[in-house]
Order: sequence, then C-alpha cells, then structure tokens
Amino acid sequence: MNAILTVYGQDKVGIIAQTSTYLAEQKINILDVSQTIMGNNFVMMMSVQLRKGADFMVINQGLAQIAKNLSVEINLRNNELYDAMHQI
Repeated sequence: MNAILTVYGQDKVGIIAQTSTYLAEQKINILDVSQTIMGNNFVMMMSVQLRKGADFMVINQGLAQIAKNLSVEINLRNNELYDAMHQI
C-alpha cells in the first residue's frame, strides 16, 4: 500500500534521521521526499510504500512516539484517501 507521510514542526537535528530510520526498521520504502524550511519550521512530505500486511495502526503508534520525542507533528495517511479527495 502506498501512503503519504507528513512531518511539521520546529526545525531541529534528527528529524529526518529518526523518521527514516524508523521507516527502514518497519520495511517501509521511501518513494519520494520533499522538504523545506518555512521560517523556523521544518516541513517534509514523503511518498512511501508499506509492505504487504503492514499494520497501519502499529506504524502510526511508532510514528506518534517519534513525533512526541521530537515535538513535531507526523501524519501517515493511505494514498487512496488523497486519490479519493481529488475524484470528488
């Protein structure tokens, strides 16, 4: 399944490292990534591919812990949700 991962929060060392390390541990492939700094805020969007049978809820719990540790917002959404929004 393909998904979109977004990260937003005050820029600091380790955001990319911790996020991408966790994704690798979960066998999640990063297909595309875009990042920028807006003022003092770090903004990143990734297109990712989850392995077949991956537990979306467990992955989101891990990402929530990383977000808490880094004081940022991390969201993972099924790509089908974005596709459906554009079809309306």
